[in-house]
Order: sequence, then C-alpha cells, then structure tokens
Amino acid sequence: MADLPNLANLDYVARVNRAIDHIVGNLSEPLKLEDVARVACFSPCHFHRIFKGLVGETLNVFVKRVRLEKAVHMLSYRQGMTLTDIALACGFSSSSDFSRSFRSRYGVPPRVFDVETFRRSNRETMHQDHAGPQQLARLPAGDNPDGFAVTLRDCPRRRVAYIRVHRPYEGSHVMDAVTRLRVWAEGHGLADGQWLGYQWDDPEVVALDKCRYDIGLEVPDSVPAQGGVCIHEFEPMKVAELEIAGGVDLEMRALDWLYLTWLPASGFVPDDQPGFEAFNGQPFAHGSEYFELRVQLPVTEAAPHTLPKR
Repeated sequence: MADLPNLANLDYVARVNRAIDHIVGNLSEPLKLEDVARVACFSPCHFHRIFKGLVGETLNVFVKRVRLEKAVHMLSYRQGMTLTDIALACGFSSSSDFSRSFRSRYGVPPRVFDVETFRRSNRETMHQDHAGPQQLARLPAGDNPDGFAVTLRDCPRRRVAYIRVHRPYEGSHVMDAVTRLRVWAEGHGLADGQWLGYQWDDPEVVALDKCRYDIGLEVPDSVPAQGGVCIHEFEPMKVAELEIAGGVDLEMRALDWLYLTWLPASGFVPDDQPGFEAFNGQPFAHGSEYFELRVQLPVTEAAPHTLPKR
C-alpha cells in the first residue's frame, strides 16, 4: 500500500502532461477549463486545483503566458507576418487584445518591442548561470566555420514515449529522467530504438524555471503509457537536419547558424513543433560533454509575403 501514493502521483502527472500537450497543440483555439479538464480526465473543479499544484500556475495564467511566449518567438522568426496574424495564431481574439496582454507582460506594445535585445539579454543570463564562458558569444549571421550543411528530411508519424523534465537546466533533472526512461525501455525491449530529446520552450524567450524538456523514445502503437511514462504522437513533418559530434558549444553554434543564416534564405519558416535532438544511440552514451546526434528543426514552406527580398 505504501507505493500507492507514488503511483497516484505519477498518474496525475501523466494526465496533466496530456493537458499541457493539448494546450500547446491548440493555442490558436479557445481553451476552456472544461475542455482541457476533459482531456486530463478530471472534473473541472478538481483539475483547476491539481493543475495549479503541479504546474505552479493556474490554467489561465499558464495559457496566457505560453501564448505570449509563442508570440515573441514568432516575432523573431516569422518576419512578414502582421501583428494580427500573430495574435490570431497565438489564440488572442484581436490585435488589440494581443497588444494589451503583451504590454502588461513586457512593458511595451509588440510593435515597438525590441525582440533581438530581449533575446540577447536572456541568452547572456542563461549562459552566465548555466554554461562556460566559451558559449557566451553568438555565431554571427553568415559565418559557418564548422561547415554545417542542412539535410531536408520528411519524417513519418512518430509515436513517442516520454518523461517530461521541468527546470531542465538545474541539477541532474535530465539525467535522472534518462535513467528512469532507460529502465522502462529495457523492460519493454525498446532501449535500442530511436531516442529523442525535445524542448517545447525557447530558453531565450521563456524563463529557465518555466522551460520543459522531454526525453523520449519512439515506440510502436502496441506500447501503452504507464508508470509515469507518457505518450505523444507527432504528425509527419519536414525537418532541417544537422549532424553534430561534439560538445554543447558546437550544438549552440549549429542552432545559431540554422536560425540566423540558413533559415532566412531557405524559403522555410519554423513549424509549430519543438526542435528535436535525435540521438545516435542512447542519450549521453558518451557522457554529458560530448554528443553524437542530429539536430532537427521542423519547418514549413514560407508564405510568399514572408520570403526575404533578393
């Protein structure tokens, strides 16, 4: 009987994660408490309390924050979109509603928000707290000293068993989740499959203590969610893929080059999916200082008015 509370807690976590997945995948739609609670299989009253207890924010506060953070991300990489386009894509009823909420959060309306200065400040803070000084500098647009080359790939539907890591930049949270999922995977004979890491939040936009990172493993349809391991299905997508064999600094340079140099001239924009780390072998097989993986940025073709002028 002593284990029952732990099992119950894992079940609650899995159900709240289903709700979060539903929210993030439907930000452009109305997100009523009753509907989100139904996804998590809770009554609205109970769900409201459980969600706040596990996430640390009420549902309304969480939804508004994630919508605004998505808007900042879109201001960074969806040049050519109007503020009304961004407002509606992020679930605001109008551009005026968006502007009021944005100003309340960031102090200025979106039309005068300096997104590059905001991102640069957050990046410097992040690396001062969590990385070595060699990672502070951003790779300038156009520079490619590492010889990065993109491969465009069409990924099929992926069914992923995952453990969600809150506050992934702190302590051993990610490594602990890898260990838990590896034990689960070995029990199902799946540990040699395709492992994925993916982050739903942009750490240059979202406070580090609010970031969420999933460590996952592709699994067949017959494998159920159980024991705190959740399931998420990704629809087929096109990804821009880079091979990485090196440290965190190399991965950071790869992401800089991908976003600042390749993406603006590619005819693509980021799709509404997280960026992936597709590990070659099991995660952290070479420790935490050296990685062999493929960075995968989900992309979609840019609308004609968003393409850069030549």
